Amino acid sequence: MKTSEEYKEHLYKMKPNIYINGEQVGRDDSRLAGSMTTISRTFESVNDPEFKDLITATSHITGDTINRFTHIHQSVEDLLKKQDMTRQICHYTGGCIFRCMGVDAMNALSIITARAESMTERPYHQRFLKYLKEWQTNDTVGCCAQTDPKGDRSLRPHQQADPDLYLRVIEHREDGIVVRGAKHHITAAAVAEEIIVTPTRFLTPEEDEYAVSFAVPGDWDGVYLVTRASNMKQRENVPCPAGTFGDVENTVIFDDVFVPNERVFLGGYEGEHQFGGWLALLFALYHRHSYTGCKPSSTDILLGYSALVSEYNGIEDKKHVQSKLADLISVAELVYASGIAAAYKATKDECGTMIPDPMFCNVGRKHAGKNYYHELETLADLSGGLPATLPFERDFFDEEKIGPLLQKYIKRKADIPAENVYKLYRTLSDVLCSSIGGVISVAGVHGGGSPVMEDIAILKQYDIDSRKAIAKYLAGITDE
Repeated sequence: MKTSEEYKEHLYKMKPNIYINGEQVGRDDSRLAGSMTTISRTFESVNDPEFKDLITATSHITGDTINRFTHIHQSVEDLLKKQDMTRQICHYTGGCIFRCMGVDAMNALSIITARAESMTERPYHQRFLKYLKEWQTNDTVGCCAQTDPKGDRSLRPHQQADPDLYLRVIEHREDGIVVRGAKHHITAAAVAEEIIVTPTRFLTPEEDEYAVSFAVPGDWDGVYLVTRASNMKQRENVPCPAGTFGDVENTVIFDDVFVPNERVFLGGYEGEHQFGGWLALLFALYHRHSYTGCKPSSTDILLGYSALVSEYNGIEDKKHVQSKLADLISVAELVYASGIAAAYKATKDECGTMIPDPMFCNVGRKHAGKNYYHELETLADLSGGLPATLPFERDFFDEEKIGPLLQKYIKRKADIPAENVYKLYRTLSDVLCSSIGGVISVAGVHGGGSPVMEDIAILKQYDIDSRKAIAKYLAGITDE
């Protein structure tokens, strides 16, 4: 397993195909440093006694000890450890750790490539297993590029005025394929070593060309990353762990990109449309299970801030505060419980990969997304207006006139130092009022798929007719 230094060194050697606000930059650009720091925690935790049992696993193809972020789940215990690992590490990074997308895509591919190879006799699963071995050996950081631009939402992919609004195969060659299109909302692409592409929806027989999945390095020829980097507001006097992390969201453009056969896991050939939908669904399922780890962690963090600011303000024992904290605890633990249930009710695919229960994954993710703005509202309510109006650091720490006055008038409880109050509100300002705070708030609702997709999955999985039958029985209704 590699170190965080080796991970960063690899990124710095990659070609500069990143575009940020009109600039073409390399991965040594300072605006990407926060996201690299976040991912680095997944390497550093391997040697942390608190995480060692959680963050390492045994590869089912080599028998080697590997980072769990490269593992294919083989048991209920694997799913539970992945969930627990995610929740715990997110506590140290203040939120998303960015490696779930890659491993979630790999687990989905382990199943779909096996099915596709069995049904088409193309060596998709053989290619995947070879790629997986390299992925695990190199402790690869990957992202998943799934969401297409989609164009006119009322039209299917093959009906769009511009067929490239869904990524597609434009040419089949003897040695590979050529693809064209783009993917939106791709978290961490600029700081990932590999980009894994999957379809975004179910496809029809007219849409075989869109049933394409492959993996390429992040700096592959013809790949352009248009990046929105978000970071905490720069700190001068109050450094803290939360201030070192960041986020990068990307539009990934594939401009007539050649992908060699060994990296193609679905080739967009005739009859392959069915695999596109299955792969889209499975990636979303694994990712929503990952959310039952990271979203409880996000709630833990917001709960901690809410409780601490209430303590500093002297209201922690008030009934309305206790009720709000109980609400936050309930959200965190219900979402986490959904993930546990999804793991215990998982099924094992013929290829050996465990598939978490779809109902509990989607219910958990829906509950998390539905409550995220309510959690932020709770924090804002208990914090008051100061996160939005907090004086700048240089004013607060001025040693002549303004600083001592600000330190006098920011006081809350007499036994809490003014500097501690400022440090807390400085962080709350980042959470509630900064660029990255805004990004994270939207991601809390839409990350892993928009809420409507969870509704669709829940309604398809649930047996509503049997519940109607219960109602009829209890009401004494007999069908003629």
